[in-house]
Amino acid sequence: MRRSLALFRAFLHEQDDPESCYSLLARDAADQVEAYDGPVAGRTVVDVGGGSGYFTEEFRRRGAHAFLFEPDMAELGEKPPDSAVVADGYLLPLRDGVADVTFSSNVLEHVADPETFLSELARVTRPGGLIYVSFTNWLSPWGGHEWAPWHYFGAERARARYLRRTGRPAKHTLGENLFAVHIGSTLRQVRARDDVTVVSARSRYWPFLAEAVVKAPGIREFATWNLLLILRRCPT
Repeated sequence: MRRSLALFRAFLHEQDDPESCYSLLARDAADQVEAYDGPVAGRTVVDVGGGSGYFTEEFRRRGAHAFLFEPDMAELGEKPPDSAVVADGYLLPLRDGVADVTFSSNVLEHVADPETFLSELARVTRPGGLIYVSFTNWLSPWGGHEWAPWHYFGAERARARYLRRTGRPAKHTLGENLFAVHIGSTLRQVRARDDVTVVSARSRYWPFLAEAVVKAPGIREFATWNLLLILRRCPT
């Protein structure tokens, strides 16, 4: 409960204090990776869509050989991590099986073709390696991102309200850089794959019954908030 409350408070200040918010989220995510796969020190971590590099830097602080691949120059910010690469998650400039850990935090809802994106994450992960994928599902209270929870009344209406309230257009547009990704369909896609196995499917932030809530069809689309998938790359 303490962890969830700390993350929630940080999210409330994402816009005015992104440094504190994303530094905390990065530490929490790295803790989750290590809980499932042991220390990252000395291992290769590929961070796909990691924005300005908070996650990459946290993995490096823990001794990992971490590399950031981000398709949007604007998201990299003024001081991206050394060796950051501008690259599309659909076609990473990496050979097969180079990563011990492939990491993607809150990216899946921003890609038009999640299945192809997941295939690329699996391709660059070595057999037996870990794949960390989290995303904000559309019917979550946070599904509309900066115009949530008004997305429940329609995306265009929510965007118009955001413009009226803030005086600036919303960053995200449904169907362009934000997509309605659902937990049920995503789980079916992942479980049907023959190149990964599902180690865990759980709410990323929920303080209790994190795996149980994901097993409840219908309810999970609202209550999960953010789905965390821990996948293991199958032997070739």
